[in-house]
Amino acid sequence: DILEGCITPIALSPFCALVLDKMPVQSSPETPASSSSSKESTPLPKQENVAPDGCQHSSPLPSAEPSKAKGSEDLSLLEMDGEVFPTDPPSKLTQYEGCIRLYEEMHRLRAQERLKQRQEQYEQMVTTAYKQACEQLKRFDELKELKWRQEIQDLQEMMEKSSKEAQGKQEKLKEEHRHRAKILNLKLREAEQERQRQEELERLRKEEGQERLRRLYSIQEEVLQLNQQIDPSYRHKDLPKINLSAYSNRGNEICGLVSGLIRTTSERGFPTQVDVASTERALQEMRGLIASMQQEIAAAVEEKRRRDEEEEKQKQELLKAEQMKAEAIAPAQQLGGKQQKGGLQVKADPSTMQWYQQLQDAAEQCVASFSEINNCKDNKEVKRIKTDLQKAATIPVSQISTRAGSQLREIFDKINNLLSGKPVQTGGRTVSVTQHPQGLDFVYYKLAEKFVNQGEEEVTSHRDAAFTIAVVASGIWELHPRVGDLFLAHLHKKCPYAVPFYPALKKGTSMEEYQRMLGYQVTDSKVEQQDRFLKRMSGFIRLYAALMQVRWPYGNKQGAHPHGLNYGWRWLAQMLNMEPLADVTATVLYDFLEVCGNALMKQYQDQFWKLMLFIREQYIPRIEEITSSDQMGSFMRLKQFVEECLQLKDMPLPKGALQSSFWRS
Repeated sequence: DILEGCITPIALSPFCALVLDKMPVQSSPETPASSSSSKESTPLPKQENVAPDGCQHSSPLPSAEPSKAKGSEDLSLLEMDGEVFPTDPPSKLTQYEGCIRLYEEMHRLRAQERLKQRQEQYEQMVTTAYKQACEQLKRFDELKELKWRQEIQDLQEMMEKSSKEAQGKQEKLKEEHRHRAKILNLKLREAEQERQRQEELERLRKEEGQERLRRLYSIQEEVLQLNQQIDPSYRHKDLPKINLSAYSNRGNEICGLVSGLIRTTSERGFPTQVDVASTERALQEMRGLIASMQQEIAAAVEEKRRRDEEEEKQKQELLKAEQMKAEAIAPAQQLGGKQQKGGLQVKADPSTMQWYQQLQDAAEQCVASFSEINNCKDNKEVKRIKTDLQKAATIPVSQISTRAGSQLREIFDKINNLLSGKPVQTGGRTVSVTQHPQGLDFVYYKLAEKFVNQGEEEVTSHRDAAFTIAVVASGIWELHPRVGDLFLAHLHKKCPYAVPFYPALKKGTSMEEYQRMLGYQVTDSKVEQQDRFLKRMSGFIRLYAALMQVRWPYGNKQGAHPHGLNYGWRWLAQMLNMEPLADVTATVLYDFLEVCGNALMKQYQDQFWKLMLFIREQYIPRIEEITSSDQMGSFMRLKQFVEECLQLKDMPLPKGALQSSFWRS
């Protein structure tokens, strides 16, 4: 505001007009002093115009005396011009106002001068303060930078110190970690040793338990076999006066006791030594029972011998009857001997027929051993047990397929458990051969029969199935030899060419019965067609040929095969030593060579190829001689197969042979 007042141009007061208007009214003769004062007041406007110029040129403020002198000079000028501009003498008020305005102007000029000086001082002060502030700012920046560097240095030192401390702690932690790792490794090693020790103890316990369990099963099997000797209808039919019912009842009780003990231990886990001791006591009791029975039987036999010696007449008649029988057999032996026709046998070798007859007798004895369970009609409980055992024996065999090896193993385990006396599930019920004293023989017989029937039914329609059925039958045969004998008995009865032998027509034998002996199926006096008959015989031979060369992969491979390739070589040699039959010989020989030829070639090598040359050069021409035009299919198939094998000097791998990948499926 002060600066604005200095810059604004000077102007008259707004009251000047009022003063000028009143001047004529107040005009009166005054003294020269007043006129002079009025003259001095007239040039005020000029003074006011000059003052700003002096302010602009920054001239020093004049004092009061020079101002009055200048005013007088101005007044004189006004007087000089008074002639041109006549004015009235100013009044006191005008004079006072002019003085006031002059005084105000002076004060204004002084104020401007002082203001200018103060402004310069202020500018100097501001410049000085600015310089000082800049210097202080520089010092402040330097101090700030110094502090920042000190802080950075402190921070670096602190970081280095903390890093060293961290490294020290890390080394300490590493040392502690290594120490703890050593301790943990020791503990882990001790724990692993303890675990291995526990596993070893558990394995030993399981082995001991399994050994005791096998011991129980062997005792049970021996008890059952001993109990079969007590059956009066099987062993001692020629001693009707001897009553063995007490021995039989006690034997059945012992069998039931052993079976119940095994069933209890199987539910509980592995048997204890007390269980084994109990079964051994039962076995000793059964042996003592058998010994007592044999003593009684021996006494009865001795008594019968004395009775026979007294009855000389009956003995003479018996001798006469035996002589007559011998006379009747002699011609038959002469006719049934090794009659030769062109160097080949008409009948099978006597040793082979003896083996065949032994197997058939064993099968008949097995049927007699379970006569009670087989002929049950009124006893519903025995009938139910018979049905359950038959299902448990036959259903798993029907489920054998080429789908997966794991499924085959489940079937094998189920059959093996059943034959071992363990309870198995069938039809939603638990079944065991220990439920009846004759249950084991019944299952043996039905299982062997079912294996043979599978060859007749399944292998006939699906030839690849021969190996899966054969490998299960081979494994069961190895663990339970009686099943193998019954299997051969059933096979020879249904397919005599598996012996091999050709049944002869005897006097008194009907044609239907003779056709059955040859292997044909006769229904209502109608014999099956030749094509169907050959397919069934082919199924039997293929199953038999596959069984000779396969073994159960999870069994004991250290022992010999229960019915290995030596039987196949014997079968082939005996077949080639016999006169061929039209259509039949070519069919069974082709099937046998196709299935078993590769295995025989690997086993016998050069001897096998000599046999193949014999077939091509000597035996095939004999077959061709007896083959009619409508029977040439099987003959040509055999001839072509033999020629191709001799030409390639190799026997092809049979279709359906089980590879190692099959058992991983």
